[in-house]
Amino acid sequence: MESYPVQLEIPVAWGDMDAFGHVNNTVYLRWFESARIALFERIDIGATRPEKVGPILASTTCDYLTPVEYPATVVVGARMQRIGNTSFIIEHLATKHGAPVARGSAVVVLIDYETGEKVRVPDEMRSAIDSLGGAQATGPR
Repeated sequence: MESYPVQLEIPVAWGDMDAFGHVNNTVYLRWFESARIALFERIDIGATRPEKVGPILASTTCDYLTPVEYPATVVVGARMQRIGNTSFIIEHLATKHGAPVARGSAVVVLIDYETGEKVRVPDEMRSAIDSLGGAQATGPR
Protein backbone atom coordinates (compact mmCIF):
# COMPACT_ATOMS: atom_id res chain seq x y z
CA MET A 1 0.00 0.00 0.00
CA GLU A 2 2.95 2.34 0.39
CA SER A 3 2.78 3.27 -3.32
CA TYR A 4 -0.84 4.46 -2.92
CA PRO A 5 -0.76 8.14 -1.89
CA VAL A 6 -4.44 8.08 -0.93
CA GLN A 7 -5.48 5.50 1.69
CA LEU A 8 -8.71 5.23 3.65
CA GLU A 9 -9.55 2.96 6.57
CA ILE A 10 -13.13 1.79 6.16
CA PRO A 11 -14.95 -0.29 8.76
CA VAL A 12 -17.14 -3.04 7.30
CA ALA A 13 -20.76 -2.49 8.30
CA TRP A 14 -23.12 -5.36 9.13
CA GLY A 15 -25.36 -4.13 6.30
CA ASP A 16 -22.50 -4.62 3.80
CA MET A 17 -22.99 -8.38 4.07
CA ASP A 18 -25.14 -10.36 1.65
CA ALA A 19 -27.14 -13.58 2.06
CA PHE A 20 -23.96 -15.61 1.55
CA GLY A 21 -22.34 -14.16 4.68
CA HIS A 22 -19.68 -11.97 3.06
CA VAL A 23 -19.43 -8.38 1.84
CA ASN A 24 -21.55 -7.89 -1.28
CA ASN A 25 -19.66 -7.26 -4.50
CA THR A 26 -21.15 -3.78 -4.98
CA VAL A 27 -19.67 -2.59 -1.68
CA TYR A 28 -16.13 -2.96 -3.03
CA LEU A 29 -17.01 -0.47 -5.78
CA ARG A 30 -18.29 1.96 -3.14
CA TRP A 31 -14.99 1.57 -1.27
CA PHE A 32 -13.12 2.36 -4.49
CA GLU A 33 -15.40 5.35 -5.09
CA SER A 34 -14.61 6.74 -1.62
CA ALA A 35 -10.87 6.47 -2.28
CA ARG A 36 -11.32 8.01 -5.74
CA ILE A 37 -13.19 11.00 -4.26
CA ALA A 38 -10.41 11.44 -1.67
CA LEU A 39 -7.88 11.41 -4.53
CA PHE A 40 -9.96 14.00 -6.43
CA GLU A 41 -9.87 16.25 -3.39
CA ARG A 42 -6.07 15.93 -3.25
CA ILE A 43 -5.83 17.21 -6.85
CA ASP A 44 -8.42 19.98 -6.34
CA ILE A 45 -11.38 18.33 -8.03
CA GLY A 46 -14.38 18.96 -5.80
CA ALA A 47 -16.80 16.20 -4.85
CA THR A 48 -19.82 18.27 -5.94
CA ARG A 49 -21.04 18.82 -9.48
CA PRO A 50 -18.78 21.43 -11.05
CA GLU A 51 -20.19 24.48 -12.79
CA LYS A 52 -17.99 23.96 -15.84
CA VAL A 53 -15.32 21.24 -16.11
CA GLY A 54 -15.23 18.11 -14.00
CA PRO A 55 -14.82 14.33 -13.89
CA ILE A 56 -17.20 11.65 -15.05
CA LEU A 57 -16.66 7.93 -14.56
CA ALA A 58 -16.33 6.17 -17.92
CA SER A 59 -15.65 2.65 -16.65
CA THR A 60 -14.64 0.75 -13.55
CA THR A 61 -13.35 -2.74 -12.82
CA CYS A 62 -12.94 -4.88 -9.73
CA ASP A 63 -11.10 -8.16 -9.27
CA TYR A 64 -12.37 -9.86 -6.11
CA LEU A 65 -9.49 -11.71 -4.51
CA THR A 66 -10.76 -12.79 -1.09
CA PRO A 67 -14.16 -12.57 0.61
CA VAL A 68 -14.46 -10.11 3.48
CA GLU A 69 -16.75 -10.75 6.45
CA TYR A 70 -18.03 -8.59 9.28
CA PRO A 71 -16.42 -7.48 11.57
CA ALA A 72 -13.44 -6.11 9.70
CA THR A 73 -11.67 -2.96 8.65
CA VAL A 74 -10.29 -2.56 5.15
CA VAL A 75 -7.71 -0.10 3.88
CA VAL A 76 -8.50 1.15 0.40
CA GLY A 77 -5.91 2.93 -1.72
CA ALA A 78 -6.04 5.01 -4.88
CA ARG A 79 -3.27 6.15 -7.17
CA MET A 80 -2.98 7.55 -10.66
CA GLN A 81 -1.82 5.01 -13.18
CA ARG A 82 -1.94 6.97 -16.40
CA ILE A 83 -2.87 10.41 -17.71
CA GLY A 84 -4.20 10.75 -21.23
CA ASN A 85 -5.24 13.81 -23.17
CA THR A 86 -8.81 13.99 -21.79
CA SER A 87 -8.84 11.19 -19.22
CA PHE A 88 -6.90 9.39 -16.56
CA ILE A 89 -6.84 5.91 -15.06
CA ILE A 90 -6.93 5.38 -11.31
CA GLU A 91 -5.79 2.12 -9.71
CA HIS A 92 -7.47 0.87 -6.55
CA LEU A 93 -6.39 -1.68 -3.96
CA ALA A 94 -8.34 -2.90 -0.93
CA THR A 95 -6.56 -4.80 1.84
CA LYS A 96 -7.46 -6.43 5.15
CA HIS A 97 -4.62 -6.91 7.65
CA GLY A 98 -2.22 -5.98 4.83
CA ALA A 99 -3.41 -8.74 2.47
CA PRO A 100 -5.10 -7.74 -0.80
CA VAL A 101 -8.83 -8.50 -0.95
CA ALA A 102 -9.65 -6.64 -4.19
CA ARG A 103 -8.03 -4.55 -6.88
CA GLY A 104 -9.49 -2.51 -9.67
CA SER A 105 -9.33 0.54 -11.84
CA ALA A 106 -11.41 3.47 -12.97
CA VAL A 107 -11.26 5.44 -16.20
CA VAL A 108 -12.25 9.04 -15.53
CA VAL A 109 -12.91 11.52 -18.33
CA LEU A 110 -12.95 15.28 -17.88
CA ILE A 111 -15.97 16.91 -19.47
CA ASP A 112 -17.46 20.34 -19.89
CA TYR A 113 -20.73 19.97 -17.98
CA GLU A 114 -22.38 22.69 -20.09
CA THR A 115 -21.63 21.11 -23.48
CA GLY A 116 -21.05 17.46 -22.54
CA GLU A 117 -17.79 17.51 -24.52
CA LYS A 118 -14.51 16.02 -23.34
CA VAL A 119 -11.82 18.51 -22.34
CA ARG A 120 -8.05 18.29 -22.03
CA VAL A 121 -6.65 17.52 -18.57
CA PRO A 122 -5.41 20.98 -17.48
CA ASP A 123 -1.74 21.56 -16.74
CA GLU A 124 -2.47 22.52 -13.11
CA MET A 125 -4.25 19.19 -12.61
CA ARG A 126 -1.32 17.36 -14.21
CA SER A 127 1.02 19.14 -11.79
CA ALA A 128 -1.16 18.17 -8.82
CA ILE A 129 -1.14 14.54 -10.01
CA ASP A 130 2.65 14.70 -10.38
CA SER A 131 2.94 15.98 -6.81
CA LEU A 132 1.09 12.84 -5.59
CA GLY A 133 3.71 10.60 -7.09
CA GLY A 134 2.78 11.06 -10.69
CA ALA A 135 1.47 8.85 -13.38
CA GLN A 136 2.61 7.86 -16.81
CA ALA A 137 1.47 10.43 -19.36
CA THR A 138 0.07 8.91 -22.53
CA GLY A 139 -1.52 11.88 -24.25
CA PRO A 140 -0.17 15.15 -25.60
CA ARG A 141 0.67 17.71 -22.98
